[in-house]
Amino acid sequence: EVQLVESGGGLVQAGGSLRLSCAASGFTFDDYTIGWFRQAPGKEREGVSCINNRDRSTYYADSVKGRFTISTDNAKNTVYLQMNSLKPEDTAVYYCARRVGASYDSWGQGTQVTVSS
Repeated sequence: EVQLVESGGGLVQAGGSLRLSCAASGFTFDDYTIGWFRQAPGKEREGVSCINNRDRSTYYADSVKGRFTISTDNAKNTVYLQMNSLKPEDTAVYYCARRVGASYDSWGQGTQVTVSS
């Protein structure tokens, strides 16, 4: 069974940092791209970043470029999202997901990130 479990969310002041983790199980981790998404209340889900666990290529949304860093630890089957210089507009539920082809087929339960001004 494919499982993705996010952790690391919380409440932080603007300008602060958080590191999210996405622990994966039930599939060959190295063969997949893992993405981070977020959804704020009343807004559509937004793709934040993704990483290919084989070649370590990455993507960042313009809104987080230069502030967020995605990384992967293949030995631990875990993808991290280091978030620095957080802004109130980064407040959202953050999800990780596994990409298959052009779509994402498995999702975690999400972790809440709240940035106070």
